[in-house]
Amino acid sequence: MIDFKIYNTVNELPEFWDALPNNDIFFKRSFLGALEQSSPKNIFSCYLCIFKEEKLVGIAVIQRVEMYLDDIFRNTSSNSFKQMAKTIVSKIVRGNALVVGNLMHTGQHGLFFIKEEINYQDYLNTVFKALKMLKKEIKQNYGKKVRIIAFKDYFETDPIHENIDLFKDNNLYKVQVQPNMLFSIPKEWSTCEDYIGVLSKKYKRRYKTARKKNNEIVKKELDVDAIKANEKELFHLYKNVSDNARVNSFILSENHFLSLKKALKDDFKVFGYFLNEELIGFYTLILNNETLETYFLGYNKELQHKYQMYLNMLYDMACFAIENNFKRIVYARTAMEIKSSVGANPNTMHIYMRHTNNFIANTVLKFIVKHLNPVRQWIERNPFK
Repeated sequence: MIDFKIYNTVNELPEFWDALPNNDIFFKRSFLGALEQSSPKNIFSCYLCIFKEEKLVGIAVIQRVEMYLDDIFRNTSSNSFKQMAKTIVSKIVRGNALVVGNLMHTGQHGLFFIKEEINYQDYLNTVFKALKMLKKEIKQNYGKKVRIIAFKDYFETDPIHENIDLFKDNNLYKVQVQPNMLFSIPKEWSTCEDYIGVLSKKYKRRYKTARKKNNEIVKKELDVDAIKANEKELFHLYKNVSDNARVNSFILSENHFLSLKKALKDDFKVFGYFLNEELIGFYTLILNNETLETYFLGYNKELQHKYQMYLNMLYDMACFAIENNFKRIVYARTAMEIKSSVGANPNTMHIYMRHTNNFIANTVLKFIVKHLNPVRQWIERNPFK
């Protein structure tokens, strides 16, 4: 017999949640607890446990997201036509959404089950039952309708696509989104010099130029005390970059980085860029077993170009991964061309989603997703010899 239970806080989770044989830090109680304490004000997580004969055989992380115009479109436009379009879009998109996965990070961090104990179809059917229950509870407890349901981010090779008929039966459609940029690190590399040594002349020159421009910058890893002391400036620099995005569905809380550092300790890294002892940029990393996950970053927009901070951050991330024996780097979405110029390759991703209203809303929503998260035309670079 298959049964399930939904928990609303990490503290309620059964002790054996972390005993499941998955190697993803984004499922661990430490990460989920820190996220719970520092989530954006419009994101609320809940946790699904699936039992077979009282044994935990599967889990899912589900986020309830409140989506409104000011959250979705950060930069308001003075163009009246664009403003009108944004208003129309927001009327369809805004409201409560249920997202299976972590909306705040690229990748599949929402579904896990023990395939020897439960098959994929039974597992997904149970997830759908839980989503229906959550919809009712949200209506009863908050008076809100869930307007969008989404399962995010699956590579083309993910076996979830073998269950496409099940998604169709539940009126979810598959849509391609921007690729995840991954950098696979050769086994023989152990130092940053190994990486530089295989760059072509053009990209070796680019590397040296970027490093030279960055000479005045002092780079430091920030511990808990330093993150706390620079908390407001870290948030300000993050917002500089986040507000520049075409579309976004959340704003981090100011204590987000401090909360993660306290919970994950050495598995969460914050590196600051200082000019004359003033913090002008930073990037963060999550150490996820053999994978280095690049996380949020920020910088002073006026100084970014002069010091090539973003490009130098990408190089610093690559060198950190190589020197610390990671097998791959997840550079995530956005800025695909510059990420490919340091060695990352695009990996196509898909989501499954539906609007809970009528056919017209779903048709428009499909268009909106492609408009807001388009599969952009860009030139893939190859920096190696």
